[in-house]
Amino acid sequence: MSLDQVPICRHLLFLKPKKAFAMFRPMIVLFVVSILGFTAGRAHPQQSPSLQDLGGLTSAPGLTTVYVAREFLTMDAKQSRAEAIAVRDGRFVAVGKLAEVQLLAGKDAKIDRTLAGKVVIAGFVEQHVHPVLAALTMNTKVISIEDWDAIDGFSPAVRDPQGYEERLKAALDKHADKSQPFVTWGYHHYMHGDLSRGILNKLAPDFPVIVWHRSGHEFFLNDFALKLTGIDEALIASLPKAAREQISFEKGHFYEQGALAIMGKLAPYMASPLSFKNGLEYTVKYYHRNGITVCCEPGGFVSKQVQDAINSVYSGDDVPFNHYFMADGKSFAAQHPNDARAMVASSEKILDWGKGRTAYLPKQVKLFTDGAIFSQLMQMKDGYTDGHHGAWIIDPPVFSYAFQGFWDGGCQIHVHNNGDAGFDVVLGELEKAMKRRPRKDHRTVLVHFGFAQEAQVKKWVELGGIVSSNPYYVTALAGPYEKIGIGPSRARNIAPHKFVMDNKGSLSFHSDMPMAPAKPLQLVWAAVNRLTFEGNVAGPEHKVPLDAALRAVTIDAAYSIQLEKRVGSIEVGKDANLTILDQSPYDVEAGAIKDIGVWGTMLEGRLQPVEQLSNQSRLDRRKPSVESQLAEIRRLNAMDLARMEGRSAPNPRTNSCVPGCSCQFAKVLASHIVAQSDQAAAVEESQE
Repeated sequence: MSLDQVPICRHLLFLKPKKAFAMFRPMIVLFVVSILGFTAGRAHPQQSPSLQDLGGLTSAPGLTTVYVAREFLTMDAKQSRAEAIAVRDGRFVAVGKLAEVQLLAGKDAKIDRTLAGKVVIAGFVEQHVHPVLAALTMNTKVISIEDWDAIDGFSPAVRDPQGYEERLKAALDKHADKSQPFVTWGYHHYMHGDLSRGILNKLAPDFPVIVWHRSGHEFFLNDFALKLTGIDEALIASLPKAAREQISFEKGHFYEQGALAIMGKLAPYMASPLSFKNGLEYTVKYYHRNGITVCCEPGGFVSKQVQDAINSVYSGDDVPFNHYFMADGKSFAAQHPNDARAMVASSEKILDWGKGRTAYLPKQVKLFTDGAIFSQLMQMKDGYTDGHHGAWIIDPPVFSYAFQGFWDGGCQIHVHNNGDAGFDVVLGELEKAMKRRPRKDHRTVLVHFGFAQEAQVKKWVELGGIVSSNPYYVTALAGPYEKIGIGPSRARNIAPHKFVMDNKGSLSFHSDMPMAPAKPLQLVWAAVNRLTFEGNVAGPEHKVPLDAALRAVTIDAAYSIQLEKRVGSIEVGKDANLTILDQSPYDVEAGAIKDIGVWGTMLEGRLQPVEQLSNQSRLDRRKPSVESQLAEIRRLNAMDLARMEGRSAPNPRTNSCVPGCSCQFAKVLASHIVAQSDQAAAVEESQE
């Protein structure tokens, strides 16, 4: 079977090189300039002052420092609390009562009381984020279904059509430079109502507007934006049939292949080299502000140039976290559709792409089954109440080939899956692999965990599988999905954590940013409370005890990516990574967990207070009051949801997976960044 016959993403074909190159030239140039422009400069973002300049906060090599705090939450089952810790050469050398730690540390140890009065927990581990997508989306005017600390300030959630229109209109009214397009991200059709070219024309009759869908795979343009980008009926008529079928020029709506086909026209107006760089630097501040000490992107862009661009921001020693990556198994399966050994070997060739504080995790790969939960394209056993159908990102026969091949290669396999019918496919492959070639401690990860049946989870755990869930699904989606597509009985069981806990399975949490804010305490809050935006508790039996929820963002998150021997708990010999809190999660009401302040972090023995970041670059962290949040919940409960209930079934947005999933969008972009970068280098060389 030839490469262009591999049904990795249904209805998406690999573009022929020449045609694809021409189509994506503007976007390629944009990103190449971005990459080349700032990789040639400094190797990491400048912080004022830099973390190394924070005198006295970093122990000299060989010096033992004893830290005392109000309390250390160790996440170590053998010793859950401690009064003091000792750190030497970036590792914990003693943990326990102060007198014991001082004795073990020795008479020359330095006592540091910087953390006195603080509650300190093992450093948060965020095992699933997407930095490139986060950098691009947060650079726009964010008007979304959840709160965001965006680059231009705090953007509160809006979840109804009237509220969205009001926010959008207010933002458009403030758009001063009408020669430049207004770009916004976060619109979601289920909660924000219908959108079209005509609606945007009324709101902005004299300047370009580009609306980027919350899924990342759709765009709406008004007349001025179509004119600015040169997208007209003649251009659309020249596109392949598959692309034309996913375009409504009348509505100014472009999705999936339709969006992919006009991406080259949009790219120069979606981001600039400076904004892309600033976006990556924003994520550095964002992760730090939320207490993250370890990040991981499973299955990112398979491009050395893109990785180098990320490294230029993330690799510097003053970056306050370590960031890991893993291979996108789908891309390597497409490259080697008939040779599993070559597929595995190719995935290992990228292991040296990391630099400094970035690194690739060996023998770990990401695969996909069904579509995105935000687009209701997960594969569901009982279908959808409005009659639409889910989609496969990787068709089951190809998934089987890739799964079994990477299994035989000794890899830990992380599988994006959202629906219970998709889970059947994953479960079947794991069962087949265990019968055919049993492995101990394989830790196959079910990623996202949108919908699952109790019997499925029981079998999964028995076979040695583990679960990495996004508990934010409950907050964002359980309410509207009661009314649209899913129904009350299934919506209440979204992210069914009880099934994992009852079977004593390993459970960790992730945000999948920008699918949810990368805020570990918010994930803990979501899992403990299961409170929806509409003010209801969805599936209270699935509430996670606080102990387990905190483990899910520390030691169990580390376990899911095989880093538990190095990070995730405060234990002798491990990296001295800490997250320093203003209050203990055990001392506040469950509803207030997400609002606990983060003082800073420690990374390998280096204290990193959040407040030392430049005031000029600090994000506006204003939050709505509790009273205003309750008022908003009451308002949402009083809304007439008939408009949403009466919406027609969505288009089958095939392959509408989460941003950063390395689907065809990312694959085409990354491959042509490489091609254009090589061409740019050749041109530069010829001019020397």
